Amino acid sequence: MIKRKAVYPGTFDPITYGHLDLLKRAAKIFDEVVVAVAHSVNKQPLFSIEERVFMVKKAVEGIENVKVDDFNSLVVNYVKAAEARTIIRGIRMISDFEYEFQMALTNRQLEPEVETIFMMPNESYCYLSSKLIKEAVLLGANVEQFVPKEIAEALTKKLRPE
Repeated sequence: MIKRKAVYPGTFDPITYGHLDLLKRAAKIFDEVVVAVAHSVNKQPLFSIEERVFMVKKAVEGIENVKVDDFNSLVVNYVKAAEARTIIRGIRMISDFEYEFQMALTNRQLEPEVETIFMMPNESYCYLSSKLIKEAVLLGANVEQFVPKEIAEALTKKLRPE
């Protein structure tokens, strides 16, 4: 039997309940889902690659068929090396669609055997973004309704050191 394997790539700076919602649903569709944490040095992430991988691993504990890895290459090259054929991407709002559509078409040109599947998060997470959550923490908000408690604490420690 062929194993259905997908890669869910992203910066995950930090991972949110919206990401986890997509991941849990993707894990029901695929035999294995790899959360691929991008180094993304151009985005200047708040957390290091090691911190982000650690946070994602903690957040996905208990989801049996999910693995966590990091990558520093074209996503299609990573997907092929991981012996997967599917990229999972989340679309929250129409504003995400244009960018994601362009990226999916570019990836198809680079590697025609890799398909991109778009998933929408639960409507209660459609407005969530890592950027918004970081801004809220900077302004003193408790963000535990948006991210796991350990991640909320890490954000506070990083963004509002005493």
